[in-house]
Amino acid sequence: MEEKHKILFEPVSIGKIKIKNRYVMAPMGPGGLCDEQGCYNQKGVEYYVRRAQGGTGLIMTGVTYVENDIEKCVMPSMPCPTINPLNFIKTAKPMTERVHAYGAKIFSQLSGGFGRVSIPSIVGKVAVAPSPIPHRFLDDVICRELTVEEIHTYVKKFAEAAAICKKAGFDGVEIHAVHEGYLIDQFAISFYNHRTDEYGGSLVNRLRFAIEIVQAIKEACGADYPVSLRYSLKSFVKDWRKGGLPGEEFTEAGRDIEEGKEAARILAEAGYDALNADVGTYDSWYWNHPPMYHEKGMYLPYNEILKQAVDIPVITAGRMENPDLASDAVRNKQTDMIALGRPLLADPDIPNKIMRGEFRQVRPCLSCQEGCMGRLAAYAQISCAVNPACGRENEYGIAPALHKKQIWIVGGGVAGMEAARVSALRGHEVTLFEKSSNLGGNLIPGGAPSFKEDDHALIRWYELQLKMLGVHVRVNTAVSPEELRQSPADEIILATGSKPKMLSVPGAELLAAEEVLTGKREPGTSTIIIGGGLVGCETALWLKKEKGTKVTIVELQPDILSVGGPLCSANSDMLRDLLAYHGVEILTGSCVTGKSAEGCAVTTPQGEKAIAADTVICAVGYASEKSLYEQVREEMPFVHLLGDAEQVSNIMYAVWNAYELARNL
Repeated sequence: MEEKHKILFEPVSIGKIKIKNRYVMAPMGPGGLCDEQGCYNQKGVEYYVRRAQGGTGLIMTGVTYVENDIEKCVMPSMPCPTINPLNFIKTAKPMTERVHAYGAKIFSQLSGGFGRVSIPSIVGKVAVAPSPIPHRFLDDVICRELTVEEIHTYVKKFAEAAAICKKAGFDGVEIHAVHEGYLIDQFAISFYNHRTDEYGGSLVNRLRFAIEIVQAIKEACGADYPVSLRYSLKSFVKDWRKGGLPGEEFTEAGRDIEEGKEAARILAEAGYDALNADVGTYDSWYWNHPPMYHEKGMYLPYNEILKQAVDIPVITAGRMENPDLASDAVRNKQTDMIALGRPLLADPDIPNKIMRGEFRQVRPCLSCQEGCMGRLAAYAQISCAVNPACGRENEYGIAPALHKKQIWIVGGGVAGMEAARVSALRGHEVTLFEKSSNLGGNLIPGGAPSFKEDDHALIRWYELQLKMLGVHVRVNTAVSPEELRQSPADEIILATGSKPKMLSVPGAELLAAEEVLTGKREPGTSTIIIGGGLVGCETALWLKKEKGTKVTIVELQPDILSVGGPLCSANSDMLRDLLAYHGVEILTGSCVTGKSAEGCAVTTPQGEKAIAADTVICAVGYASEKSLYEQVREEMPFVHLLGDAEQVSNIMYAVWNAYELARNL
């Protein structure tokens, strides 16, 4: 372990519970990890135990309901101890015992529910809230105001659920309360809470719900039973469904920093033992679930303020996997503990690897949210784009092959690299051919913007893994059909990738986006980007923000980001807001028709328009490159087509499909 990282492995206490190091598994929605009675299934047990095995000091489970009548959710959705307490204990007790075997502690995160941010797929087109306010997602739904009796029922259920969790071996609980714009946070913020009874009006009244919860839990479980609070210091809300960006000046409609500090003091005095803190709400959701467009450690300035307001431990997440960043944050008194959420999905062994001085071996989280939050929002099981075994650790691991084979892989993009890694782990002899001078494929141009640096980190991780596993990597080597026919390989995988689609515009020379991203071509001082998909929009943001280029996006569809795989709304919302904030002009329902004296002629719904531009960049997608496969497929039945060569998709499906194929060869 590096000397400066030792501070991360000092013991720390929450209340009277001592935790072996400063690492916390951040709570994340546990989709698919429970059964119809709200009890943990075997997938859930293995999921949490695996993170304890990886060295994390404190495991925070994902959202756990305390009741399922007031806000009725389709089950199985999230765990709920009060539906069948006996069975909950029977399934959770073995999990907590196994977590403890690794010297870790585990808290259950108890939630009062969604309120106006309820997910329609599991709650339906109804919602409760402190007041009759608009639903976050459903235009035609006005939330029903909770009665005082229902609030008291929630408080009682929190105490019951905590007592059940204590019997199940949980070392403490965390209350998902004054955070992210969920139900109890809606009570705490005057923008959402218009009540005139004892639960509305003054700050103390608006916090009464959260205060009564901790008091009830302490009474039921004992004053020494630790209760952490999930907390957001600042809301970053400009208006209904409108969030504020980093560095943007706006009037805070939600909780501002001054009120956030005062609320934290009140809540700490009420009995909460720690604050697991960030900023944001569902109206600014890209703060609570930060995409790659956020800087790493974006919560640290806010939690430094929070630490000055309270004297209980503060926990900080927000892309904090780099141990240099994390140790400096603790040393500079910006936080007490480091929470890792999505990074522990990508690599559950991060704490152990840092302790062993092996941070280079940590598989990077891309902050893409394709396998985690994006899937959870659509109500699929939690997983990870770069770790296919996440959430199904026991059933989807890598087993040694019964018969060692010689495997050739043609193409060194992400699919080819993952197939090589998994094949080598299983004991096969693997040779990987790449016709260019570098591994990485489309990750190379895709990772060019500074906010996509983890794409390049993923390449470096694969290069290291392939070297450690003894994979024979041959760059600058194109493979011909005849060489395939004469190959001694038992299995051949063709992961030959894809090529950018190019359009033709009369009188204009079009540059491929990847040529500009890799620096092979210069965009000039002004450019038009044809295509408003993810590549076009990210290229536009990079050119405008980092290069100062004047950019106009021209998209034929009625909206940008409408073609290709659906993005997590946190990612798409932030990208849209950033494009607008930085002044990227967007013309939808439009097309470039030709070169003109002023630049380019563009047909828009309002008519013809001339746009000055030095260059035109084409970002209209990719076409599979499968010509090599087509030449040999009929005569070589042991040849497999993989990745973009099989079907153009995203990084997640390239990795997942490669993993599936290679683990069964």
